[in-house]
Formats: sequence, structure tokens, C-alpha cells
Amino acid sequence: MDINILDIADIVGIGAFALSGFLIAVRKKLDLLGVVLFAFLTALGGGILRDIIVERIPLSLKDSTPSMIVITVILFALILQISKKKSVERFKIFILSDAVGLASFSISGALVALQNNFNFFGIVILSLSTAIGGGVLRDVLINEVPVILTSGFYATVSVFMATCLYAVQFFGYLNSTTISLIFVFGLSLRMIAFYREWRLPVL
Repeated sequence: MDINILDIADIVGIGAFALSGFLIAVRKKLDLLGVVLFAFLTALGGGILRDIIVERIPLSLKDSTPSMIVITVILFALILQISKKKSVERFKIFILSDAVGLASFSISGALVALQNNFNFFGIVILSLSTAIGGGVLRDVLINEVPVILTSGFYATVSVFMATCLYAVQFFGYLNSTTISLIFVFGLSLRMIAFYREWRLPVL
């Protein structure tokens, strides 16, 4: 397994979720402090949960890189005046950034689980926890039903990606290429599911 892929997945996931947290805070008309806190919690929440599960000190608490990524994203968002774009444009940016974060952190969580020799169930759980942790925290803080409970193909995408990563690892094909393909698959699936309004069956 190429450990650099894990680093890239974390960086992309943190940046994408920082932007989605920023956009939600703007939509809710929070002040500057609220915007910054939202970006940090959304971007780092899933990774912190992942590291706690594998019993290691969260990377964001001992390395300044995650925080610098979040700050950089916020600064770029302010410079590009994303907050002043039309609500429809902001929503499209949010959907894309949220999907990128979901796909990236699904991979990140699954790779950490594989490194720690988790079984299939453990891989799925860690992938899912990493992918949705920050988003759930974000939604709860603004008193909204978490998106994983209202979108049938949100958490499901993470489960599919974790399953794919387990399969390629099992058959000995886990490498940069297959991981990249799974990322594209997860991102595409989430975007298609959103625009076509796919839902899981309701009992």
C-alpha cells in the first residue's frame, strides 16, 4: 500500500469538507468566528473520530498541517468571495465539495483500517465513521437532521467504496491506480445519486 495515497486522501478530504463547512456557515449567516469553527469541525471531525477508534493521537492535534489546510481554504473562499455568489452557485459548490470530502475520507478511513488489520466489518465502519463524522457534527450543531439520514446514497457511497477497497486488497491489487479509480467511482456515484435523487427503499 502506498502511504502517500493516505496522505493525499486526508489533504483532499480536509480541504473539501472545510469548504462545505464554510458554505453551510455562510448559508446560516453565522459570524466570522462561527464560520471558522464550522470549517474546522467539519474538516477535522471525521479524522479525529477515526484516530480515536484506532487508539492513536489525532493527527490534527499534533501536526499543524490539517489546521493550515483549513485556514488556507477559508482564506481562498474569502478572497474569491464565494460567500457573495448566488445561492444556487454556492449550493452547487457545496454539493461538489461535500462529495469530494465524502469520497476522500471514505478512502482515508478504509486505508487506516487496512493498516491496522481490521476485518471487513471494521473497514466499513472506520471508512463510514471517517467520512460522515465531520458532516454529522456540522448538521447537529445547526440543528438539522444529518444528511446521512435524509439522503439514501450518502453513507451508502462510503460503504460501497470500503467494500471495493477491501476487495482489491483481498485480491492483491491495492495500489495508487485502483485507489484512484475507486475515488472516481465514489465521487461519480454520489453526484449521480444526488442529481437523480436516488433513495434506498423505505420500509
